[in-house]
Amino acid sequence: MSGGVVDIGYVELFAASALMLVAGVVSWKLELGQTRRIVVSSVRTFVQLLAAGFVLSYLFQYQTWWLVLLALAAMVLAATQIATSRVKSSIKGLWPAVFVSLFVSSVTVGFVVVEGVVHADPWYEARQAIPIVGMIIGNAMSATAVAIDRLFADMDARSDEMFTLVALGATAKEAALPSLKAAIGAGMTPILASMSAAGIVTIPGMMSGQLLAGADPLAAAKYQIVVMLMLSAANTVAIVAACFLTYRRRFSAGGYYVDRGIRGDNPL
Repeated sequence: MSGGVVDIGYVELFAASALMLVAGVVSWKLELGQTRRIVVSSVRTFVQLLAAGFVLSYLFQYQTWWLVLLALAAMVLAATQIATSRVKSSIKGLWPAVFVSLFVSSVTVGFVVVEGVVHADPWYEARQAIPIVGMIIGNAMSATAVAIDRLFADMDARSDEMFTLVALGATAKEAALPSLKAAIGAGMTPILASMSAAGIVTIPGMMSGQLLAGADPLAAAKYQIVVMLMLSAANTVAIVAACFLTYRRRFSAGGYYVDRGIRGDNPL
């Protein structure tokens, strides 16, 4: 036992990797071409999580406010790279907008929870700040990628309508507004669905972790409620910020919609 949690031995840990044989066999039998990806993903899971465990052990022991913020910034950098890589359209200048959206939403909402709900002492307590803000970053990353992808796909699908609106005197924001609404709604859907299923269909991550550690079920439920509410707030802020910071990438400086054939998209 370690702090109320059953400590998994390294022999059992590596034996558990046999579970990935299920995905490997399916990929091989159906010729999905995913075998290499399955192996790489499995290895990355081992390396990244074990490395995170060592880094967090050091951070928990020798924490300072600037080390905690540096760790959070590094997490946002990685999340930004992953989120932008998931966007199917090639959009110039997307990276800074996504980074700002993720950093502001995750750090702001995260420290509101750490300081105002959990009452961490000191305010940068790594054992509470890193897991809480990390959960926010991970969820906001996925929601932002979905929203931006939907935004630009919807604007491309409405290209004729956008041309007409701009020609009739509409601003770029007015022309893009239906796409902005659709994108924001699409980005909010996963967390709202998770909130609806929590406690009935699933026992979410935070609550499951606390139950495994021996926490009182009611106390674990309270923590999970806070987590779901903070994820909803942070996702909404990140999605709205990302969409409104990026939609102008489909318009010229003069406010005209730039069609696919003439905008010269290049990968980031």
